[in-house]
Amino acid sequence: MLLEVTSLTTAYQGLVAISDVSLNVADQEIVVVAGANGAGKSTLLKTVAGMERPRTGTVAFDGARIEGEAGHLITARGVAYVPENKRLFPRLSVADNLRLGSYLHRGKADREAPLDQVFALFPRLKERLPQRAQTLSGGEQQMLAIGRALMTRPRLLMLDEPSQGIMPKLVDEIFEAVLAIRKTGVTVLLVEQRLNESLEIADRAYVLQTGRVILSGTAAEVRDNPDIRRAYLGI
Repeated sequence: MLLEVTSLTTAYQGLVAISDVSLNVADQEIVVVAGANGAGKSTLLKTVAGMERPRTGTVAFDGARIEGEAGHLITARGVAYVPENKRLFPRLSVADNLRLGSYLHRGKADREAPLDQVFALFPRLKERLPQRAQTLSGGEQQMLAIGRALMTRPRLLMLDEPSQGIMPKLVDEIFEAVLAIRKTGVTVLLVEQRLNESLEIADRAYVLQTGRVILSGTAAEVRDNPDIRRAYLGI
């Protein structure tokens, strides 16, 4: 397994957000984490990314324990996290936002080599290079956030609600990009409210409720479970 999370418990602002959560993600899989708002999905990703420190449990990436490590060290290991709020530099250009994603490769002659992959996934970004990030549409900003994460050359890409705030006509582009990213050899851990679409592209899924895993299985098993569809996924 590329990522192994075991019995993880994390508190956020003094309250337990996830409790005894275990999951794993194999190399080049797409795995979805589903559940209602407040279920702990974002806290899970933040803990893996080093933005939250767990109370108990372990996180292993490519066989090495990483729980509690600083976020920049986890990024350097090959884990890229795109948060729900994107965290772009709004006054900087698209080009500069992308270049900032390659900070781990300073001094290397090929530090901008991932740009070709980013432009192949999101041709619109190449057209917008001189523009400030704040002038982009919601969908274009999400493309930029994903593109910047890919500039770190990750082995694992974690996406938190990538379709949120995006025009419906651009949502399909985002999901198609996720599939294309997997084809390049990058593993994807995806938190997403659009469960029908995300389960169609995923290999496996976990469902969280009040911070605990209540169901896991193949994407088809989760999608076809009538209780989960009705009670937790709303589909």
